[in-house]
Amino acid sequence: MRINRLFVALILFISLSVNDIVFSEATGSNKNVREKVLLNKGWKFFKYKDIAYADSLIYDVRPEIKEYKDDKPADAMPTEAVKVESTEKVLKRWILPTGNEFIKDKSRHYKRPEGNPGKDFPFVQLDYDDSRWETINLPHDWAIKGPFYEGENAEVGGGMGRLPSHGVAWYRKKVFISLHDSTKQIYLDVDGAMSYAMVWINGYLAGGWPYGYNSFRIDLTPYINFGKENIIAIRLDNPPKSSRWYPGGGIYRNVWLVKTNRVHVAQWGSFITTDSVSKSSAGVNIKTKVDNKSNKKVIADIVSEIYLLDKSGHKIDSLIAKDYLSSIEIEAGNNRIVNQTIKINNPKLWGMPPNQEPNLYIAETKILMEGKLVDYYTTRFGIRELKFEPDKGIFLNGELIEVKGVNLHHDLGALGAAFNVRAAERQLELLKEMGCNAIRFAHNPPAPEFLELTDRMGFLVVDEIFDVWERKKTPLDFHLIFPEWHEQDLRAFIRRDRNHPSVIIWSFGNEVGEQYTDKEGAGLAKHLYDIVKDEDSTRPATAAMNYAKPHMPFPQVMDLISLNYQGEGIRNAPAYAHLKGIKTEPLYDEFHKKFPDKVILSSENAAALSSRGTYLFPVYEGISSPIRDTLGGDPVKKYVSAYELYTADFGSSADKVFGSLDRHPYVAGGFVWSGWDYIGEPTPYYEARSSYFGVIDLAGFKKDRFYLYQSYWRPDYPMAHILPHWNWPERAGKITPVHVFTSGDEAELFLNGKSLGKKKKGDYEYRLRWDDVIYEPGELKVIAYKNGKIWARDSVKTTLDPARIELIPDRNVIKSDGSDLSFVTVRIKDENGLLVPNASNMIKFEIEGPGEIVATDNGDPTCMIPFTSKNRNAFNGLALVIVRSFEGEKGNIILKAYSEGLKDASIVINAD
Repeated sequence: MRINRLFVALILFISLSVNDIVFSEATGSNKNVREKVLLNKGWKFFKYKDIAYADSLIYDVRPEIKEYKDDKPADAMPTEAVKVESTEKVLKRWILPTGNEFIKDKSRHYKRPEGNPGKDFPFVQLDYDDSRWETINLPHDWAIKGPFYEGENAEVGGGMGRLPSHGVAWYRKKVFISLHDSTKQIYLDVDGAMSYAMVWINGYLAGGWPYGYNSFRIDLTPYINFGKENIIAIRLDNPPKSSRWYPGGGIYRNVWLVKTNRVHVAQWGSFITTDSVSKSSAGVNIKTKVDNKSNKKVIADIVSEIYLLDKSGHKIDSLIAKDYLSSIEIEAGNNRIVNQTIKINNPKLWGMPPNQEPNLYIAETKILMEGKLVDYYTTRFGIRELKFEPDKGIFLNGELIEVKGVNLHHDLGALGAAFNVRAAERQLELLKEMGCNAIRFAHNPPAPEFLELTDRMGFLVVDEIFDVWERKKTPLDFHLIFPEWHEQDLRAFIRRDRNHPSVIIWSFGNEVGEQYTDKEGAGLAKHLYDIVKDEDSTRPATAAMNYAKPHMPFPQVMDLISLNYQGEGIRNAPAYAHLKGIKTEPLYDEFHKKFPDKVILSSENAAALSSRGTYLFPVYEGISSPIRDTLGGDPVKKYVSAYELYTADFGSSADKVFGSLDRHPYVAGGFVWSGWDYIGEPTPYYEARSSYFGVIDLAGFKKDRFYLYQSYWRPDYPMAHILPHWNWPERAGKITPVHVFTSGDEAELFLNGKSLGKKKKGDYEYRLRWDDVIYEPGELKVIAYKNGKIWARDSVKTTLDPARIELIPDRNVIKSDGSDLSFVTVRIKDENGLLVPNASNMIKFEIEGPGEIVATDNGDPTCMIPFTSKNRNAFNGLALVIVRSFEGEKGNIILKAYSEGLKDASIVINAD
């Protein structure tokens, strides 16, 4: 018996690459019923240098691009799709059946044609010599290393971030599958691949998924050579001119090999809802879909056990509740949905800090046949009560929650689209410091781990899927696949994310062109809405509207009114009157009157712009202005003034947005466009590489706007912030306005010890302004008051010349797992230790020990130095170095920084 166990253990060991990680979802003697192997290490990668030389294994024919303007306004009207005829040579007929699981009407399921396209292509063959291909680990973004395309007629323009994300590429990996697994189902789970993924296994086209943001599963079982090595080959085809922002390129999220018995819980097959929630009890409803992939009917027992998780996400062993269903019949080759209801006494509710805690539970579902465990499936969930009240807003467990949200795109700055948990966590930590409590994922499903973070940290989430439906915004965006794939995409998206308690709203569209097509567009909206509600009736469903008005049929479809910019008005203020485009007076009242039974949410607002630490003169005297070359913008350097008064043509300043929300207290709150700068869409200067919209810049440095939001969102947090900096030798004797953001209600400003007066905020005023200050070097100091008492202080000083470098890691100790990161802030200081706010010194970085420099940045949207460079200019005194550990290597990582004429610096980061 001992020999047999050793043999099985050996077979299990050699069935995986030494670089792969097994996540068994059971323990002890049950660990072999379901295996989930992280398949990220040791892939071979090849990308064609030019699309013109790529292979002909295409998903479908695409329309010819005759003319396209990269820098058209973000709120330009989408246009009709261009019709093209498919040919017999395209492969989509073999790919479409992959989505059959998510097409409810079985009569509409796609039938795989005869034949095996690509079977003779060298890249899908096991014996193909890929030794000259690049060896990479996933997640992988092939474009982020650059170089940037520059100039007006670049192959990739500013809209998509000037990086080579377009093109055709292949990924290959060999995987040994043991004979022990010959009775198993073998699946490949891909969390995200950009885009038009097609998967071959041992030369067989097994399936694929075109939408680059969705997670998907490929059944490899029919094509596996058990007891032998198998080759997985994945082809990606990322079109040019296919996005309004940087999409990234490659397999940019995790990939898993999943092994189950023939009878098992289906993909995303558990759906947990709660009802009758109170402090004393809650009902937990578990709906489980069980697949029977065997060739005979089976009878199974279903056991579900519920446990509480601690704050680290580990199971607390004390059983909370249990339910047992016996003798469930499941026909051969079919599935069955079973329902269980469990009562939990004194539940720990999932809620938002600071008044609530984000408590989480785990449900362990076991399938037994003749007393033997055949599957083990876990589902994390939270117990919470949500109420949407049109005249007040959103209530979470009885507490009225003002939504203080931001929009986030999916890139992680200098890391690109390749997902990293620590980078996402850092984003959320900084946003929480600002007072943010909600995220709208714009305009696509996030990585699954991002939602695990929002669950654990207590953020509310609007989970969104489509930026286009049938009408296009760019020539080759996902409108091309929408007619054939929208149901599969939508159902898969909801099933993946529906157990996350942080997700409170589904959004199935953003500023779609169907807003303009009256009843036809509303009809398509209703079709999508019905799919959402069929998958999950417990959350409201909506689509974000920047054009649809209260009298139109489009908003009638929605559970709640999700407005982009229309609440505070679009191009309606005097400074915007001359602009072309959508013009809308403030519409909160009209929508509230037309739909008194629907909550209103500002899904996008502001769209303010700035370059961190850059101040341009003169300063606009009002509260909100579009950018012009003589006001707020520098057309030569491509910078936008950081006085935080300037916006995209369709946008409004934070001050204007705050006033609009405060005047309409029934609005549930809103989401700023955007929380962080992101690659692409560099309005108004499309010669740049990244956006100016963020409250935080691309490197993760706070703009002045951060403190404006903090002063509004955290009224009980003592803070004051002065702008601009005070290094202005060229402005001696000139008016240099000074603004103060504070959570206090009044403040007094001092220049070199002399009071410049005390000012108090008026009604609907959110900053204090001293617009007639005459510059003289020295110290600016502010003392803020609240209710007549000193509340907070801040000061800025004129500095000496740059003298030294300072390195400040966000964490001195990181895990030696090959993915953990330390974000190191680089500061240029004078000999007195003051940050030199206009320093632009070139810095060289070196590293020693068990780690590497992954990327550098400085937050300058015009900087075309590749992110992978170890040389980086400071931008207004700051730069960033991202350090990653080597897997399995512990010890001290030493980072050094040098710059001509400056004292160098070094720090130690411990990889543990």
